Order: sequence, then structure tokens, then C-alpha cells
Amino acid sequence: MTATSPRTGTTSTRGPAAPTTAAQVALHPLGLGEATITGGFWADRQQANTTAIPLGRRRLEEAGNLTNLRIAAGRAEGEAIGPIFADSDVYKWLEAVAWEYARQPADELLAMQREATAIVAEAQAGDGYLNSVVQVRHADERYTDLPWSHEHYCAGHLIQAAVAQVRCTGDTALLDVAVKVADHLADTFGEDRRHDVDGHPVIEMALVELHRETGDPRHLELARYFVEARGHGLISAYGHDPTYFSDRVPVREATTVEGHAVRAVYLAAGAADVAAERGDTALLDALATQFDHMLATKTYLTGGLGARWDREAFGDPYELPTDRAYAETCAAIGGVQWAWRMLLATGDARYADAIERMLFNGFLAGLSLSGSEYFYVNPLQHRSDAHADGDRSPAHGRRGWFDCACCPPNVMRTLSGLEGYLATHDGGGVQLHQYAPGTVTAGATTLTVETEYPWDGLVRVRVDAADAPLTLSLRVPAWATGATLDGAPVGSGYARVQVARGDVVELNLPMEVRTTTAHPRVDAVRGCVALERGPLVYAAEQADHDTPVDDLHIDPAAPCASAHRPDLLGGVTVVTAGELTLVPYFAWANRGPAPMRVWIPTTT
Repeated sequence: MTATSPRTGTTSTRGPAAPTTAAQVALHPLGLGEATITGGFWADRQQANTTAIPLGRRRLEEAGNLTNLRIAAGRAEGEAIGPIFADSDVYKWLEAVAWEYARQPADELLAMQREATAIVAEAQAGDGYLNSVVQVRHADERYTDLPWSHEHYCAGHLIQAAVAQVRCTGDTALLDVAVKVADHLADTFGEDRRHDVDGHPVIEMALVELHRETGDPRHLELARYFVEARGHGLISAYGHDPTYFSDRVPVREATTVEGHAVRAVYLAAGAADVAAERGDTALLDALATQFDHMLATKTYLTGGLGARWDREAFGDPYELPTDRAYAETCAAIGGVQWAWRMLLATGDARYADAIERMLFNGFLAGLSLSGSEYFYVNPLQHRSDAHADGDRSPAHGRRGWFDCACCPPNVMRTLSGLEGYLATHDGGGVQLHQYAPGTVTAGATTLTVETEYPWDGLVRVRVDAADAPLTLSLRVPAWATGATLDGAPVGSGYARVQVARGDVVELNLPMEVRTTTAHPRVDAVRGCVALERGPLVYAAEQADHDTPVDDLHIDPAAPCASAHRPDLLGGVTVVTAGELTLVPYFAWANRGPAPMRVWIPTTT
């Protein structure tokens, strides 16, 4: 689907992150409709999401998010309902609607979009300010408590939704609102204006993408300012610890991530956007160092991010408890967004590997198989006598919504825009990063991908159209020891082959069960192993065992096997090791919130 940008006068097929032609990136993302998923594993999840999105509209109504905007718009009377950041859930949902419309146009989606957009537009103040809860509760207290008010955060999600909307539908109504918001922020904050930052990053990513859509350099400059201003303790002036807000160390000087996990990865993703657009290699190098340290010392086997329930935060290096893992679903989404931007900038396959791990495990565990219930937190162990700790506790099972409902609409927009993470192009060819049945089109090149991934490791790519020979690059995950391309051994990274129209290539990724041990400094799982197969992490769930899961042990020498079970959990491949049967981690708690564990103590 294409849409003509009212600001640039060009036809746009761009997806969520679309670097300009001036950006210094190694790879360029494909546009809307240029990568499609036509069946298989992810198509099933996207199909479930098509019913979740209209349900999300109802949840937003029931929770009062839309009511707040109506009150700010003068359409209704009353007091604001819910958290200070309630508007952001509406905007993430609107973004999901936009990407879903690009995927599968439907009048129902367009009607929902227009209705909500009209309410948002009417709620906006004359000078461009927009935050319904602040406008209703504290009309004269704008930006008085930036660490907690989430005013820039809400603005960021509004801008992201507006960019998605104009790219997917050509409708400029929300973009007009977003430009006024951004202009208001640029008039208020900056080097020679108010020197301050919001407690929750996301505005940085949003402003860069708005610049990419409008061409207005002020938006890129403000994004740069917000990135550079953080890390100088501005939050301390409000009496708060800057660590939680990623405000202790400047982004250029940081060597790791710390504090609130979602805040940290959103900030890093925005900084990567700034680095790409400005050709700032020093900033990009600093972000690469931080990403590597996060993966090595602060990331769960599932790709989950955030070790502490306390303040939803990263812990110290190797502080990765299993039963108290927070691993918020939104953090996995933010991790994917950061990794994608680093992949575009560098072309390094390790970022695509990270995306795969996060998507299949840390992200997908946050969603029920039905697509309508969610986990906020994603531990790697659930004890038989676990106490239900608030409405976010896994002891309750997945929930249809939360008082703090950031995760559900975040999941929706991620699934609706999932095709954007599949493939890229450069001057010499096409790169496939994630595998799903579908088509990929880049210029005159059209590819058809056939695979049953992640259950089977065979990926067949057919070149249906090409006006000249090109280089096809296929990612070989680091776990895929023994992979072959057309029968020849290939190592991890990207396997590259010259192809022309009519060619068919076959990548074969071995799917043997792997026994994994953790770094010896991870005290929580010393003496334990986990089982993996392909991109999936596996878990032992009580429904498959007579012995209490809490008491299970595994013989690391026991032979492992796998078998596909179309009758189980919507169709999954199970793994057996001795007397143990394990299911994919993402599928746990779909038979009730029963005991579960990923890391299993060994018998020796």
C-alpha cells in the first residue's frame, strides 16, 4: 500500500523506522507491502491480533482512556481516570490500527482510526500542548513533574501513531496534531530554552521519525538535544535518583544499560536513530558497547530484559533470578526496536539474532495463543506455591488488560508491523533476517520464501523476478552449528550467494535440541541447564509431569528428542529429555497458570 506524504509530496511506503537517504546506514528497510507474511507461525499470531485490536478499542473505552480525551476536548464532563500516561495507550493502539490497515485494509479499522483521531485533535490545546490527564487534572501545571508526568512520553507515542497513520492510509489528521505537538516542544525545550528531560524516553525515536516524514530539521535537532541532555542528573533537581531514569551517565559515556528497563532501551533506540541520521559514529559505537554488555550480562536466555520487580529495572551484571524475573513484555519490544536500528546502521547479524530471540521468547510469552490476553512480566520459573503479587503477577495467568496497560497495545502494534523486521536491501542485493513464509520485493527483485520455521529449519527462497544478478544474504543464527546453503557448510552471520531470476536456494538450519548452561556468575541457575531447539527456548510445565515441577531434575547425559504435536497448544514441537517433556516457553500458561521452569537442576 502506498500513501502520498502531504509534507514531502512523495509517495510513501515506509514502515516504522525509515532512515532518510542522508542517513548513514548499512541496510535499508523495505516498505509497506514489500515484505509479507502469508502463512505459518507468525501469520497465526497476526490473525489472532486482528481480533485483539477491536477488543483493544473496547478496553480503552472501559478503562476511561478515551473518556479522558473527550473531557479534555469538551465532549464530556468529569474527572480524569487512570494513570497520568493514559493517553499513550490510545496512541499505541492507534499505531496498531494503522499498521494493521496497511496489512489488511478494512473499513472497520478506518472508522475506528478516524473516530479516535477526531477526539485527539479536539483535545489539543491551541498552542499545541496535549496531555488529557494533565489538562483535566492540572491545567496550570504543565511540565511541573517531568520525571513522572510522562508528558513527552505520551507525545512520543502520539507522534509515532501519526507517522504510521499517514504512511499507511494517507490521512493527515493525526499528523497535523503531531506536528503541532512537536513544534510546541521545540519552542519550549532545547539548548537555549528550558533545559530538561522527561522521565520516560520515547520522544527521541518519535521526533527522528517525524523528521524523516516531514523533513523539518527542528525535530531531529530536538531529538538530538533530548539524547545529549540525559545523563547529567537533571532528574536530581526533582529529588529523584537519576539511575532509574537513565540520567546518571551521559549516553556517549555509558558502557551498559541501567535503571528502568523499558526507559533504558527506548532511550538507546532513539539515540541509534539520532546517530544514523547525523552520521555520528562515536555515538553509535557507544551504543554498540552498551548493547553487547546488555546481552552478555543483563539479558535472560529468553531475551527478557529487566531482572527486578523493584522499579521494573535492570539489575547488576549477571543478576538474573528466574522466579523473580520481571522481563516486562514492553522491554522485549523495546529491545527489538533498539536491535533493529543497530542492525540497519551496521549490518551486523548479531542484532538480527537478538531480535529473533526476543521475538520468539521474551516477547511472545507475553501473549496468549488466543491473542487476547497478556503477561506484563515474564519470569522463567513459576513456583507451585507462588503468591499473586498484584495484578501483573503470573500467578493470575494472563490478563485481558491492566491498570497500567502499556503492554497490550504495544503487543498489538508490534504484531501489526512485524513484516518490517523481515528483510532489507542495500546497493547490491537483499538480506533476509527473519524467516516466515511470504514474499519479499525490493525494486525489480521479487522473492518467495517457503518455510515451516521455527518448527523446521529448511528455508527455501525462489527468485521470481530480477532484472540483474544480485547478492542474496541469508542469516545463519549463531546457534545453527552445521548449517548448509545448497548443501555447502556455512558459518554464522550471513550466507551470501549470487542469484538470478528463476534460481532457488535452500538454507538448512539444524534443529537438534541444544543443552545450554549459563555463565558461571549467574548464581540463580548454577548447576542447572536449559533446553533450546532452533530459535525457541523450552520450559517444563506441570501439565506434562506427575512429579512437581519444583522437584524436577535432568540428566545432562540423557538423550534428547523432539516431535511435533499438532494436537497440543495449537500445534507445537515438544522436546523430551529422559522422563521430561518440555514445551516452547512462549506457550506456557495457556493451560492455566501452572508451575513452570526453564532452568532445570542437573542430577550430577
